[in-house]
Amino acid sequence: MFETLLAETEGAIGRLTLNRPEKLNPLSTKTLGELARAARWFDERPEVKVVIVSGAGRSFSAGADLGSFGGPQEVSTREAADMGREMADALEAMRALSIAAIRGWCVGGGVVLAAACDLRLAAEDARFSIPEVDLGIPLAWGGIPRLVREIGPALAKELVLTCRPFDAAEARAAGFLNRVVPGDALDDAVLDLARSLASKASHTLTSTKRHVNAVTAQMVGVMRSWSDADGLVTAFSDPECAAARKSYLEARGRGR
Repeated sequence: MFETLLAETEGAIGRLTLNRPEKLNPLSTKTLGELARAARWFDERPEVKVVIVSGAGRSFSAGADLGSFGGPQEVSTREAADMGREMADALEAMRALSIAAIRGWCVGGGVVLAAACDLRLAAEDARFSIPEVDLGIPLAWGGIPRLVREIGPALAKELVLTCRPFDAAEARAAGFLNRVVPGDALDDAVLDLARSLASKASHTLTSTKRHVNAVTAQMVGVMRSWSDADGLVTAFSDPECAAARKSYLEARGRGR
């Protein structure tokens, strides 16, 4: 059904797993499209109350697969650039509650994916990074309003502009994470939370999710993120942005 992820259900609990562990689960255009379709797939299963979102292997996600945006596409360049926003919107609008289970690296677009989830638990060894500015591209996909919503404007600006990595303890203190647990306890902690939520009435879960989302939409809405794709398209054609991206990728290739 999906090539780059797994979507499964067991009673009231679903699992949505990024499944390219050898590449640290990058978010290609194909993966973004499949994530959006998977959210709708879970919506077609009314028995599912909670969906656990995770990455196979040792990391949650290495972020956007930039190579997939530059290759041949079945859609226009702008449509490809907008697929991350569509993914995040679809996941956030999913009827079931979503819990991000984060271990290892959660980078760039992976942070946006986690921010689109209702709840977030992380292992103590989780590491976060938003390197887009160093890559010569703006943080898109509705990432800015979602970060402002979760951690506030000042810290959102700092993390996006400096591109500095931060650990699970800082993410928890900032309010991005609900809980941090030892690495070997993450799976059990997430499953316990999912089971606790799944034991409650669907109507009350959905009503609470919709109510909180409606309130935060009035405070920090994501509707204007439709234009994020234009910023991405411009960045990919801007010479200074291209030079920054080349420098960043070359430095990483040298093991910086």
